[in-house]
Amino acid sequence: MQKLFPSAEAALEGLLHDDMLIAAGGFGLCGIPERLLKAIQDAGVKNLTFASNNAGIDNEGIGMLLRSKQVKKMISSYVGENKEFERQYLSGELEVEFCPQGTLAERMRAGGAGIPGFYTRTGVGTQVAEGKEHKEFDGEAYILERGIFADLSIIKAWKADETGNLMFRKTARNFNQSAATCGKVCVAEVEEIVPAGSLDPDCVHLPGVYINRMVVGAPYDKKIEFRTTRQREAA
Repeated sequence: MQKLFPSAEAALEGLLHDDMLIAAGGFGLCGIPERLLKAIQDAGVKNLTFASNNAGIDNEGIGMLLRSKQVKKMISSYVGENKEFERQYLSGELEVEFCPQGTLAERMRAGGAGIPGFYTRTGVGTQVAEGKEHKEFDGEAYILERGIFADLSIIKAWKADETGNLMFRKTARNFNQSAATCGKVCVAEVEEIVPAGSLDPDCVHLPGVYINRMVVGAPYDKKIEFRTTRQREAA
């Protein structure tokens, strides 16, 4: 099966439609599938729901799609760096389902494992627990969280072999693994393709069985959320 496609647009062909749920990997601006997000923007699909740790920043990451008014709902844990997100949320244009980071990762992982729901203590007694089923285990209250079953997963990896076995690099591993497994179809954007058998099996973070399509996104212009510098000490 040929998994490598010549462009992000080609890799998403036939997969996009209005009102779909998309699980997206990445953490901040690290490890986000930026070429695939741009292709989704260019496709013009709308009323999208994104399950993603965050919404990028203004005009970067999912922030591009917020600017173009293609997102109707975000399932996220951290959204504090996006002014357009804030504006749309406060004006009632954007629906938001806040979800603790660990819970969000586990909801994606659960969906990938075919688990429709699980109980957790995280969020008990807060607004996160409102409207959710409560159950007591060993004298402690837990809330029911639903697994995420996405129409499409889009992720970013460092290296891939020709069969789709993937390696992630450092922080870019956050959410990409769990997001990859919970979609009906997973499209991976990668920096480098190597021949099959080149990757040490012990270093493969995600087996190729989860990957349906791939596209090489390199070269990249590394974006920095917060540039923090200090004054050089006098010689």
